[in-house]
Amino acid sequence: MTNEVKEIFTGAVPAAGTGSKSSGSAPPAPAALAAKVRTLAPSMTRSMQRVAEAVAADPAGCSALTVTGLAELTGTSEATVVRTARLLGYPGYRDLRLALAGLAAQQQSGRAPAVTADIAVDDPIADVVTKLAYDEQQTLADTAAGLDTVQLGAAVAALAGARRVDIYGVGASSLVGMDLAQKLLRIGLIAHAHTDPHLAVTNAVQLRSGDVAVAITHSGSTGDVIEPLRVAFDRGATTVAITGRPDGPVSQYADHVLTTSTARESELRPAAMSSRTSQLLVVDCLFIGVAQRTYDTAAPALAASYEALAHRHTPRGNHR
Repeated sequence: MTNEVKEIFTGAVPAAGTGSKSSGSAPPAPAALAAKVRTLAPSMTRSMQRVAEAVAADPAGCSALTVTGLAELTGTSEATVVRTARLLGYPGYRDLRLALAGLAAQQQSGRAPAVTADIAVDDPIADVVTKLAYDEQQTLADTAAGLDTVQLGAAVAALAGARRVDIYGVGASSLVGMDLAQKLLRIGLIAHAHTDPHLAVTNAVQLRSGDVAVAITHSGSTGDVIEPLRVAFDRGATTVAITGRPDGPVSQYADHVLTTSTARESELRPAAMSSRTSQLLVVDCLFIGVAQRTYDTAAPALAASYEALAHRHTPRGNHR
């Protein structure tokens, strides 16, 4: 047995890798395992994908296997099994086996079978509604299960005390960025969402310690989002990444990483659609957390914004 595998079996935690921080968080709960596989599989090597797909497809069977047995089952090596366990967030292979046993127990508790079929071109609209609703529910559940609440709490604390908040996103992520900005504005924070990459960098240059920069990128590799975040990071601002790829380049410049999940991509449901759902959940968690921390100022600010807009919601003809 290799030293690397021995290290995993004894529960030793390996040294931090090339990222900007070590998470220091507990291993994912059994319910989060399938979510982690769905989120991280696209960024894994093909051999690691085989291991991840095997444990997600048959948690009960794999929980009974030694590291050698799982390697033989998946046609990989013990070291690949070890690396996959680590990438999924478990400090040791025995921790992964315990999570697999827990997941198997949950699956045997009588839950209804999942809807797994992709949306077809000729699907009746009723089936489209059912499949989309299931995908949305699964995406939200996966994101909630895999969200690191320690990182979330730290991001909330930084936002609550920020002098200024800059938010970067392009494409579908820009819509999520604008949603976060308008929520923070309504509770009295100075927040701006930047969708133009040139203006994003220009604004990032003005940031300093006490400011917060938030980057939203599902792929974790969008250059137009990473560049302003890097500038903000270099200027001393606290940086937050909301991403579906926590091992992506964006994490190099993020003090806090909030991982999102996504439904399976298909021809009629690109990643941008399903990633938006999970991103909005994280944004709502950030907003509620900040509102709780700043309640004495947030509540009056929110009430004032409601009052200022109330006349726009009256029936036509009833206002002057």
